[in-house]
Order: sequence, then C-alpha cells, then structure tokens
Amino acid sequence: MKSQVSYEHIAQYYLSHNPSGAEKEIWIVLHGYGQLAEFFLRKFNSCFSEERLFVAPEATNYNYLNGFSGRVGANWMTRHERELAISNNQRLLNSLIDTICNEYEVLPKINVLGFSQGAATASRWCNQLKYPISKLVLWGGGFANDLQIEGLGDALKLSEVIVVLGDQDEFITTDSIQKQEELILSLEVKVNNITYSGGHDLHTPTLEMIVLKKN
Repeated sequence: MKSQVSYEHIAQYYLSHNPSGAEKEIWIVLHGYGQLAEFFLRKFNSCFSEERLFVAPEATNYNYLNGFSGRVGANWMTRHERELAISNNQRLLNSLIDTICNEYEVLPKINVLGFSQGAATASRWCNQLKYPISKLVLWGGGFANDLQIEGLGDALKLSEVIVVLGDQDEFITTDSIQKQEELILSLEVKVNNITYSGGHDLHTPTLEMIVLKKN
C-alpha cells in the first residue's frame, strides 16, 4: 500500500544582491532542465541593478548529467511522480515569493521568467499565484500542456506575456509551435512573440531588450 508523509524541506535560491527594500522590480527566474540556479543567474548579469532584484530558485530534484559522476544538474520534475513534483514546486515557489515580498512595505513590480522546462513550471505557478504579475516571459518553452485553462486568462489579463524562441532552437519543432498556438487560443491570453537568431539559450541582447525595455 502506497502512502505519503509530509516533512520540512530546505531549498536554496540565489539573489543578484542583498535586498534593500527599495527595489522597484523583482524578477523570479526559473532555470531549465539540468541547470543550477547559481550559474543560471549569471546570465542576467548585464541587467543587474540596485532597483532590480533577481531571484533564482533552484529545483530540488538533482541528477548527474552524464553517467554516475561528474557535473550535477537540477530539474523541476521527471515523468516519475510528476504530479507530486508539480505540487512540491508550487509550495516551494509560493514560500519563496512570500519570503521575498514580506521584506517590502510597498510591493515592487513582480516579473517571472522561465527558461525551457522552467517555462512550463512558471506558467503553472503563475496560474495560482496570489500576487499580480507584471511580465511573464516563457523562453525556449511555453505554457504547460496540462495547464488548468479556467481562470488563467483572468490571472494574466493585466500581465504582459512574452514567448521567446530562438530560430535555431533544436528543441522547438513545427509541431510544438502549432500546439502552443492552439493552447494559447484556448487560454484567451494575449501573447507577444519574440524570435531571435540563436539556439536554446538566453540571448543577451534580446534579454536586455525585455528586461531593460530597450527598443
């Protein structure tokens, strides 16, 4: 007979700087499969500012990237006990944002960026988030295919939703793009699509355009 036990778990996250409480923006950035938050956060270095706090939570599932030793990466879930992992991710991220936001008398704008597997995780999380989201950026991925459609349009109706894809991304197929387009239509969410010349990675000029609002 299968059963479950609930226990306290410690997760880690990385910050661009020690929060002052005077920041005007918070960016929660979710890494992709097999990445680590410390190194993922470095990709945002050119956007760091005293007025802009970046928070990079690290997924709590770890694995060796090749064989049984060497480099280790984190992932948000695998197909094994998938629903349990999704539920745990929600609790982790909700606890994290509560911890961050409790430091502010005046809440800054909250932005969320999910890369690759982190994009699906971000879309699920924002669907139930109690805080308003200014920008939701899904990069190298998209909305989770199993997203609960009801209410999502209301949750994001005041948000700027951006989907970013590289034109040489080996993980993006014509079929996956078509499925995302159909899903977005059913969600009734307005999406701004951005394409850059490159593969499955964060493209710095495009990232700066989005975060720093450069034209």
